[in-house]
Amino acid sequence: MKISLLSLLILMAAWSCKNSAPETQPLFNGTDLTGWHVDVPAMDENPDTINPFIVRNNMLVSLGTPAGHLITDSVYQNYRLEAEYRFAGEPGNCGVLVHASTPRALYKMFPKSLEVQMMHENAGDFWCIVEDITVANMEERRGPKEEWGITEGKKRRILNLTDGSENPVGEWNNMVIECVNDEIKVWVNGELVNHGYNCTATKGQIAVQAEGSEVEFRKLELTPISEISDSEESE
Repeated sequence: MKISLLSLLILMAAWSCKNSAPETQPLFNGTDLTGWHVDVPAMDENPDTINPFIVRNNMLVSLGTPAGHLITDSVYQNYRLEAEYRFAGEPGNCGVLVHASTPRALYKMFPKSLEVQMMHENAGDFWCIVEDITVANMEERRGPKEEWGITEGKKRRILNLTDGSENPVGEWNNMVIECVNDEIKVWVNGELVNHGYNCTATKGQIAVQAEGSEVEFRKLELTPISEISDSEESE
């Protein structure tokens, strides 16, 4: 069988595209906490303190207390992070931190980072934790400019763009966070809920919080990307 030069070039191009496509990698293996480490201040004084991060039924579970963070060992930059989560019981607070670095930089608890809020009915808010970010309508969503800041006592919360993006308590939510250079975009259940730029960090670790409520994660996947999505809805 003869293969024309054009056909050969097409096959080679298709093979190249297939093999150069970014590969999605799970951050959680469904079995244990390999690739992560725990930072729970209460454990400093009492080594017998319960670890608030466990694996249950192939899910990563944040028990909520004692307060602390589960942090990736690796540093990541330019990626799409997809999480599927739900509140296992009473709805409450949790969050995913991106661009995390210096541990316990705020209130001797929170690592220097930019938090994407998962708190019930507030999913998609930004919280500035010794890092900063800019959004449209900044004063409307953050408050008076003279009160802005990134440390204790300052207005660090930036409200998300929508209401009603979350599913009812007990149902699974899908959150997508894209971080490319100094830009961050967030979708909840396919709806764009926040978009920031001029972030003061462009890379770092990823962390999950224990902050008062039990939360189950059945997916935490990361895909390298080079451009932020233009769409208002996540695919």
